[in-house]
Amino acid sequence: MELAKPRVDIGLSTNRLDPLLRFWQGEVQIPFDHVLKIRRGQDQHRHDVLGSVLKINHHAEPLPDAPPSGYRELIIARPGLTAPLPMSDPDGNRVSLVPPGHGGVGQIGVRLAVRDLDAHRAFYRDALGLAEEPHDGGAAFRAGESLLILEPSSDAVAEAGFRGTGWRYITFQVFKVDAEHARILERGGREAVAPVTLGTTARISMVLDPDGNWIEISQRASIVGVLD
Repeated sequence: MELAKPRVDIGLSTNRLDPLLRFWQGEVQIPFDHVLKIRRGQDQHRHDVLGSVLKINHHAEPLPDAPPSGYRELIIARPGLTAPLPMSDPDGNRVSLVPPGHGGVGQIGVRLAVRDLDAHRAFYRDALGLAEEPHDGGAAFRAGESLLILEPSSDAVAEAGFRGTGWRYITFQVFKVDAEHARILERGGREAVAPVTLGTTARISMVLDPDGNWIEISQRASIVGVLD
């Protein structure tokens, strides 16, 4: 996969906007960028995390009581720390601030709980085309400056779905979403949403990893300039 931005973005969903904004902006000290109107009843509060985007999707209607996705923790490199600082937001979303370089994280990392490590290793290596790095007890894949950390877990579930509270998806920014989407499907990925253009903002698609975790493939006009 040819990345248009050498970093991964991550999105969560919530019905409780104000407590989450206080936590992420105040306690974690993540700079707010802007609000993106997704649709009626859903606003995306975008925050800058060392060049990655933390997308806090606020839903006015109650979200279903869905099981957690495989995305379990956001790891953020923070200069000045000498040891990891684990935290949780008011919805229970886990985040750790770590010294730069800790566990291979120099920018951000995303920790995933998976049912079948070999299946996910093949997906991230072959379908997404990411480079694997050594990781004790699991596997790690480099996506530009970001690191995806896969660890087998007995409580990982299949097909948790897109709608629900908590961490729900990650995003790769690419130059040509249609070509990347087709390539992922050819190499074993599953389609969740076919490529679609969202106004003048982006052209996106969604694919699924072997556990059904959602992955957004995005061709964003502000990054690549064109959507055709």
